[in-house]
Amino acid sequence: MRGSTPCHDDDTRRYGGNTSCVGLSAPDQAPLVFDLGTGLRYCGERVPTTGPFQGNCLLTHMHWDHVQGLPFFVPTLRDGAQFNIYGPTQDDGRTVSEVFESIIKPPMFPVSVTSLPGKFDFHDVDDSDFVIGDLQIKSRLVPHVGKTLGFRVTHQSTSVTYISDHQMPTDGSMGITAGARELCQDADLLIHDAQYTTEEFAGKSDWGHCTVDYAVWVAIECGVKKLALFHHDPTRSDTAVDELLAAARRRGEKHGVEVFAAAENQVVSLSTSSTKG
Repeated sequence: MRGSTPCHDDDTRRYGGNTSCVGLSAPDQAPLVFDLGTGLRYCGERVPTTGPFQGNCLLTHMHWDHVQGLPFFVPTLRDGAQFNIYGPTQDDGRTVSEVFESIIKPPMFPVSVTSLPGKFDFHDVDDSDFVIGDLQIKSRLVPHVGKTLGFRVTHQSTSVTYISDHQMPTDGSMGITAGARELCQDADLLIHDAQYTTEEFAGKSDWGHCTVDYAVWVAIECGVKKLALFHHDPTRSDTAVDELLAAARRRGEKHGVEVFAAAENQVVSLSTSSTKG
């Protein structure tokens, strides 16, 4: 649930200190996760240990806090495992596969990603529409630092949108790109970057993130039903998150948006799917 770096002190225990990883489950569909942060290790503990693992990841971008959990995802260490990872090509032309092969290898890690027991299939997507089983997927480029995607997953009539890192207008105004709007419009659940306060953003306006107020504005503007405030700043205590949430919730209620703060092990049930942090 945290952005930038994991943190594990008493002040962050309640909302959790692991970096971005959210699981999505739908009836009769293979496991799917958004991002590969340190929370991925704990997702792996919930996967059945019988039979070879097959699953999918929708990866927003290649920053460390979103990829460093991959070598510790135990289900992919079993023989016969297959993990499909969909992510953005890089501005320099490198594929997702090439980036992982360059960062998971000695001396940064004891073994290379190609030496791990499971099979990793990397898929390059940008402004794309594709299917995984019965899940309809939209990926759209969103403003951040480096090439970054947001995703919308629809199962039957239920949609979940995930935009973990989202650069709001640097002048502090409210505006949204066409791609981000397409992902968010009328979503049942929006999981959205909410890293900064307005005061913090003034000094970090080009760091690739947004304020809690902006996340709420996006949800209201796009007719979202539920908003999960996500990517909490690592310096933000649980008590401070509570305070930001209270104000965001009051504003959301005026416009029919249910607002909550994402927390580890939290389960959100929707009509045909559920998500778990």
